[in-house]
Amino acid sequence: MATLEAELLAGAREAAPAPPGWRVWWEAARPRTLPLAAAPVAVGTAVAHATGGVRVGPAVAALTGALLIQIGANLANDVFDAEKGADTADRLGPARAVQMGWISPARMRAAALLVFAAAALVGVYLFAVAGWPIAALGAVSILAGVAYTGGPFPLGYHGLGDLAVFLFFGVAAVCGTGFVQTLQLPALAFAASVPVGALATAVLVVNNLRDVDTDRRAGKRTLAVRLGRGGARVEYALLLVAAYATPPWLWLAGLAGPAVLLPLATLPLGAGLLRRVRASSDGPALNAALAGTARLALVFALLLAAGVVL
Repeated sequence: MATLEAELLAGAREAAPAPPGWRVWWEAARPRTLPLAAAPVAVGTAVAHATGGVRVGPAVAALTGALLIQIGANLANDVFDAEKGADTADRLGPARAVQMGWISPARMRAAALLVFAAAALVGVYLFAVAGWPIAALGAVSILAGVAYTGGPFPLGYHGLGDLAVFLFFGVAAVCGTGFVQTLQLPALAFAASVPVGALATAVLVVNNLRDVDTDRRAGKRTLAVRLGRGGARVEYALLLVAAYATPPWLWLAGLAGPAVLLPLATLPLGAGLLRRVRASSDGPALNAALAGTARLALVFALLLAAGVVL
């Protein structure tokens, strides 16, 4: 391990200096990804309001746990991708702390473990509130955060990252947030989780589309690598279709009132992003589409939550 750490530090890219002080850890936490962790909590809390009533303590704990698991997964991803060679000087996205030599692999591992431990402590409270189903969900969520790029079978390296994101940022997060507040799992929770998970997965698709070449060279067989650029663009389109088809279905099925159609106001943004993803072939353009898709996911979720409440 010491030899590997020395190689990573010795081979770090020299293009940018380390951010000063605490900001290096802030950058390693990838704050731009945190709204994707908060969005399903907003929708799950709206479902709780519509089906049994909001409980502030469990709602805040669910949000805190989701953010901590996301940060822990980001820190783990930073070190595992660097060690596996997926993060190199050729990558087109933001600089990563271990790859750049800003933080050693050992310190990054320790930080990820500390954050996951904090998430587990939040889980103890949620277990007291909602019982063993939430304890099991929290444990699996933490395990998935590590297994996304680490462990003997990293999900992201075997084309399972998209499914994992859909399940954990969509179904598990929305339904889990609703359950800790109402101790129920209504059909509305499962249905409302579909667009949340679909758009979170769409963010990953753009990220993997951008990184196809470097991931392929590193042996990271993401779904975008397996499907090719054309297939990844089709996947992106289908995810947007699934997201935008859900609010009308919720209304027509009688699971929510007409206000649930509010997310359709983002259709122009979604259509513009689809055109950009279909036309873009270089890193900067896809970085812009990545940021835009993340904004779409957050705004859509907030409008969906408002629609469910109203």
